[in-house]
Amino acid sequence: MCGGTGLYVESVLNGIELPPVPRDEALRARLADKSLPELAALLSTMKTLRNNSDIDTPARALRAIEIATYYHEHPHLKALTAPHPVTDAVLVGVAIDRDTRRQRITQRLQARLDAGMLDEVRRLLDSGIDADDLIYYGLEYKYLTLHVTGRLTRDEMFTQLETAIHQFAKRQMTWFRGMERRGWHINWLPYDMPADDFTAAVLALPPTIKTTP
Repeated sequence: MCGGTGLYVESVLNGIELPPVPRDEALRARLADKSLPELAALLSTMKTLRNNSDIDTPARALRAIEIATYYHEHPHLKALTAPHPVTDAVLVGVAIDRDTRRQRITQRLQARLDAGMLDEVRRLLDSGIDADDLIYYGLEYKYLTLHVTGRLTRDEMFTQLETAIHQFAKRQMTWFRGMERRGWHINWLPYDMPADDFTAAVLALPPTIKTTP
């Protein structure tokens, strides 16, 4: 499994199952006229907000409330979400210094824009997808959509998106460091290792078991 979203990675390692939550049309209708601050305030009474991901947009906040409400109404689901950590995982992290990481993020963003990422967003909007639906997905889709719909200039879009990606990468590293404090051993390998050496190093790593912090 490969990914940069530490929450998902750690959830899989902990063996946590998340039962699907259906749409609650009655709840959505009751909250349809609520502002984002109002939705955020309501959500904060239902769960601890550890970051802004659940309240980035009204759609995200509404979905988070929908999920929290469903779990509250179905308490038996708590047994399904109890951790069952895996015992044969090999965790590999890509070690890169902060300045190089920031430089590569900026270069990658510019390359993706040069490759037509804005045109992709325009095609999606032209196909009938609502702008708010694209904004819901955050990061690239959010800021590019805000630019295409005239709410941000191109320079504003690039600067704000670049900053948001840098912040996201920082949060990723914070999460992985937290995983280590919670007992998961991550084998950090240099980002600039030759591919064959990197593969050989990974294959030589033994499985690790989560330890008690």
